[in-house]
Amino acid sequence: MKLYFLSTAVVTTTFIYQSYALPFDQAEEEFSYTRKLLSEIDVQEAVKQASPLINILSWDESYAKAKMLVDQMSLEQKVNITTGIGWQTGPCVGNNGRTTSPDFPELCLQDSPLGMRFADGVSSGVAGINAAASFDRAAIRKRGEYMGEEFRAKGAHIQLGPSMNMLRAPEAGRNWEAFGEDPFLVGVASAETITGIQSQGVMAVAKHLIGNEQETNRLVHSANIDERTIQEVYLWPFARSVEAGVASVMCAYNKINGVYACESDYAINKLLKGQLGFKGFVQSDWSATHSTVDSANNGLDMTMPGDISFYSGDSYFGKNLTDAVQAGRVQEDRVTDMVMRIVASWYKLGQDQNFPNTNFHSFRPELDKHIDVQSDHKNLIREMGAASTILLKNLENILPLRTSGIKKMAIIGSDATTNQLGLECEDHGCASGSIASGWGSGTSRYPYLVSPLDGIRARAGNIIDITEHLRDDDLPVAAELASKANIAIVCVNANSGEEYITIKAVADANENTIVVIHSVGPILMPWSNHPNIKAIVLPGLPGQESGNSLADILFGDVNPSGRLPYTIAKRKEDYPAKIDHGMSFEYSEGINIGYRWFDKNGIEPLYEFGYGLSYTSFEYRDININLNQGTANDNVDVQASVTIANTGMVDGAEVPQAYITFPEIADEPPKLLRGFEKIFLGKGSEQVVNFSFRKTELSYYSVESHQWVVPQGEFKVHIGSSSRNIRSSATFTLS
Repeated sequence: MKLYFLSTAVVTTTFIYQSYALPFDQAEEEFSYTRKLLSEIDVQEAVKQASPLINILSWDESYAKAKMLVDQMSLEQKVNITTGIGWQTGPCVGNNGRTTSPDFPELCLQDSPLGMRFADGVSSGVAGINAAASFDRAAIRKRGEYMGEEFRAKGAHIQLGPSMNMLRAPEAGRNWEAFGEDPFLVGVASAETITGIQSQGVMAVAKHLIGNEQETNRLVHSANIDERTIQEVYLWPFARSVEAGVASVMCAYNKINGVYACESDYAINKLLKGQLGFKGFVQSDWSATHSTVDSANNGLDMTMPGDISFYSGDSYFGKNLTDAVQAGRVQEDRVTDMVMRIVASWYKLGQDQNFPNTNFHSFRPELDKHIDVQSDHKNLIREMGAASTILLKNLENILPLRTSGIKKMAIIGSDATTNQLGLECEDHGCASGSIASGWGSGTSRYPYLVSPLDGIRARAGNIIDITEHLRDDDLPVAAELASKANIAIVCVNANSGEEYITIKAVADANENTIVVIHSVGPILMPWSNHPNIKAIVLPGLPGQESGNSLADILFGDVNPSGRLPYTIAKRKEDYPAKIDHGMSFEYSEGINIGYRWFDKNGIEPLYEFGYGLSYTSFEYRDININLNQGTANDNVDVQASVTIANTGMVDGAEVPQAYITFPEIADEPPKLLRGFEKIFLGKGSEQVVNFSFRKTELSYYSVESHQWVVPQGEFKVHIGSSSRNIRSSATFTLS
């Protein structure tokens, strides 16, 4: 049974919306009448009061309900549900077909992984890469919860996220949407995000299966990945997503070992539905379907947005799929399975009961209800913006800033402020002014954007005299301004090609220079060792509250606790993978992605994976290992603990990370992340942190037996504050 707190207004709204059954573009008269009725109630208040207490069903319960409905459907009705209605034909970026007698609604599928795209009255929060940088499971889940709440209130059944492709190459393009370079971290962040989204009765979508690690030639290239690397790196986050009960998985544009991902029997049927036991439905990326028979038979359940190419008016599914069934090329049982997966996912998330109807329109603003669903989410965004900010350098404890000791501050760089071009550019596609998000389909509109300058001014009040130079191309003026200030803050971002020149000009003129970097991912920092650069702060992509969360860190209202979810190299050549411009290329680094490559090849990074400074200090001691089950089998259970004390002068959060060195027989990289926690300690206090390692954490993939194996032999557990700053180690042996 599902319980809802419902007001009369909500019930009325639901009834009115359900009174029409045509797509938006075919129902102007009906919609006008509906809009007139809705004006008589407070729609926004109705949405606020629709607080669902979702009872998420098991897959068995969901399938039992789905069977009762699907058994009543004709072939044509089943095919209709699997087929999108076409690009810009409905209110959402994707809508599938509906049925009547029996009734099944048109589902709304909407971008993006960080918030709702093409809508107003919504929040624009931290990017996925920032969520990962928080290393905070609870905060990541809360981020999923508020996003799910907003999608639900707007009537979107399906959020097209999270993204979980790996940060293989720094120039890949969409690294910022996902969670970094380590499979374990990406898996945890994916599972927590999914759990948060789906707790609000909204379907999450794990994307993109698999090999979509670069944008260059993504529509045609083949990512050639060996079996072990697929299992240990690229499939790992999807396995954790399936364990979290994800409703849908999106297949990628690219080919996998020569076969398009959305018709790959190996990726969809063998790995996802077979090995991982995925019960939900597989949807295509937009126009990533390339066939009728091969796609259907090899596991694709829904084609999006439906048309073969945008505005083409035809589809690989629809009539073509019906004809293929009637010709015996696709069995009707396969179509039934496709629909069962979609309908069961709908039931699983309780969307058959009191789900708000779509009240926005991505492409026709005149049909949008303009309902504000932000609630108090800006507070969570500000908190996570600060929690995911990484302090890379802090010489002479220049941070936190002490207002009593600063008379004049210079703020320099175009990234310090916002402008209308940057705020209004579609999908944030203009590198103009401060950036707090990447660009493309993974964005949502800013309801506002607090710039670094505005945030710092608000926090400093009238105590500090702040001057600014908001251009990057007038170096003499920037240098002169910096020379007259006690503190110079240079704000730069990854979208400019001349950061080094601006930073150096300011640093040459001011011995107390602080660099603030808004970046979509790893960047080169040849200027980092300049003696006048006393601090480097990496807020990444913190969302709409950018300037406020930055000020919270700079002035010490929040102790920085973000950690790098990727490696920052000294040289571009040090990274294991580059963007490939060919039509077919190998993932030649294999399982040695990210910090694993640096460790295996003895390369010193500039800043290692997991790195981040604090305004306090922490001591690690008393590591203990307990083998509850010391044999290499499915029931293996190893517990590790360490005591951590805050030995500094202020409260703060620490992120102990557990890495494991495997026995030589496993032929793994030198160490693998297999656990982390974020703990908050008052000054002078301490806490015992526990880590649990079972088969998932202690296995490697054997290409000989084609299965995961826990090896016999000696393991070593390393616990530290980063992948290179190991504070304590201990060994254990499995027989």
